[in-house]
Amino acid sequence: MHDHGSVKVTAADRNTIALVGNPNVGKSVVFGYLTGHYVNVSNYPGTTVEVARGRMAVHGKEADQGHWEVIDTPGVNNFIPTGEDEVVTRNILMDQTPTRILQVADAKNLRRGLLLSLQLAEMGLPYTLCLNMTDEARERGITIDSKALAKELGVPVVETIATQKVGLEEARRLVLDDSGQPRQVSINYPEPIQKAVEELIPLLPETTISCKSLALMLLTGDITLTAWLDTAVDPATGEAIRAIINRTRRAFARSVNVEITQARMRVAVQIMDRVLQQRTTSFTSLAQWLSRATVHPVGGFTFVAAVLAVMYYFVGVFGAGTLVDWMESGLFGTYIVPGVTRAVEFILPWQFARDLLVGEFGLFSMALSYSIAIVLPIVGTFFIAFGFLEDSGYLPRLSVMMNRVFKVMGLNGKAVLPMVLGLGCDTMATMTARILDSRKERLIVTLLLALGVPCSAQLGVILAMLGGISLGAAGIWLVVIVGTIFLVGYLSAKVMPGQTSDFLLEMPPLRKPLLSNIIIKTLARLEWYLREAVPLFFLGTFVLFVMDRLAVLVWIENATGPIIQTFLGLPREATVAFIMGFLRRDYGAAGLFLLAREGQLDTIQTLVSLVVITLFMPCIANFLMIIKEQGWRIALGMAVFILPFAFLLGGILNWTLRLLNVAFP
Repeated sequence: MHDHGSVKVTAADRNTIALVGNPNVGKSVVFGYLTGHYVNVSNYPGTTVEVARGRMAVHGKEADQGHWEVIDTPGVNNFIPTGEDEVVTRNILMDQTPTRILQVADAKNLRRGLLLSLQLAEMGLPYTLCLNMTDEARERGITIDSKALAKELGVPVVETIATQKVGLEEARRLVLDDSGQPRQVSINYPEPIQKAVEELIPLLPETTISCKSLALMLLTGDITLTAWLDTAVDPATGEAIRAIINRTRRAFARSVNVEITQARMRVAVQIMDRVLQQRTTSFTSLAQWLSRATVHPVGGFTFVAAVLAVMYYFVGVFGAGTLVDWMESGLFGTYIVPGVTRAVEFILPWQFARDLLVGEFGLFSMALSYSIAIVLPIVGTFFIAFGFLEDSGYLPRLSVMMNRVFKVMGLNGKAVLPMVLGLGCDTMATMTARILDSRKERLIVTLLLALGVPCSAQLGVILAMLGGISLGAAGIWLVVIVGTIFLVGYLSAKVMPGQTSDFLLEMPPLRKPLLSNIIIKTLARLEWYLREAVPLFFLGTFVLFVMDRLAVLVWIENATGPIIQTFLGLPREATVAFIMGFLRRDYGAAGLFLLAREGQLDTIQTLVSLVVITLFMPCIANFLMIIKEQGWRIALGMAVFILPFAFLLGGILNWTLRLLNVAFP
């Protein structure tokens, strides 16, 4: 057994390397280089967070050390858990005791990386620092004295360009060397925190991380350590620890988490001043101007409008127009569907089987056409656009800018993150609402996600339908949806008890999006769509086929006729689309899209149907996630509110537009 201070490394753990770092710093590229892409991806026990593990080949003298396992931990901005990703990464460091730690940091944003470095040092964990993306840093006029930084931190530091494999072999060599203990950097916390840490250390049991680090985690109110604390110390000691924590938290007007993070940030800035130089370049001047403009109270919203306009034309016009026409009318309409229909009619003599495969609700004629010919081109273009925004570093700036607006709803800018993730998948976004510190905030965000944030597949179809109507009508849809979200959020904040949490978010610098990154992310998301969403299209079509055979669809159409046809002013066929929406909202949106393309919906009908399907019931997967996160009562309560509310608002919009005799070009 090797003893690194308070860190105990057993023989079983000797050959493990943990990759840690902020999100989007190139950890996955480094992981691929070390493991040769031999990867086993699985959920971390007790969570839905995926962790990649792989074996690293060894050679020469390294072979004496045996095989090495490499763990790619989730990207984090802090080791103080505010979400499941942080919990998983912290637990890997605390429970699995990796032999080596390779921290990957973005050279363009050294301060963000140093915040993690200082915490690793406080934990007493030996690590090697990999400064990645040094080419992009140099483009911005940033020069880092890696030798001086290594001396400041007391750990090996290597500069890399992971995408070009520059420096990765040196990083591999350094991390395999036993670098020993990092130098403890002095951090001056406020006096009440310093005193509390000194009092807590003697009360805490020895763990794989230092007692000082553990004490600081407890002072922030880290509830993920509550269960551990109850089993690690006796009841009397536990009460004494809680008394110290409560006393310290009462000493500050804002949260202890903010005080601790800001103290670490001050030290990180001091280190940066000694090791980093930046000269002004044409690129940095432009990047700095864009960085300021994207969070400006006025200019920031101009950027939002510009982004929405570009997505409207790229996804709504090009994706849903040009690509869907080619796929649906050309490839599928001319070749695939007629060819499959002829083959089925030739091979199968049974009419029931023919109808199941190529009938009105056939698995090929409807499910395949909807999911591949109509929705796939739309979500594909959306994934490309979203990948561009993600890789450019714009999304965190959107969070900062929206902080002012979200305060109206009893939230802060951090709530934008699950809301933006909801544009990818509401189900996963509902889970990430855990990053919000209070139950009140988590409930409000969960409700808003279920109510009015369309997932990528649904949003793509919505943008396609908006591309077929006037800009004025599209503007009405946007105002109604955004206004509804803020109104419901505002009223929820007034009704629900509780307080909002502090807003802490480190912004990465703006960067030129890399085409390779966008392609990789788009392909990964398309794989998710084909694996997760397309089977549900087939399931939904089969359910509709059965309902049609049992005359259930006719009964529902007759029962809901007064609502669908009279109150909403929509054709009878729209009922089927809303039924499909119960299975997946994007499936229902695809049905409405087809009606609009066939000319069965005028502009007002298209607008009304868009409002209703956007504010419709969450899909089955999202509903089950709400049950998992908030319980049956909350999930059912949200469903009971959302469904009639969506139809009520759609009906009011329909009658208002027709009574005012609004005409759209």
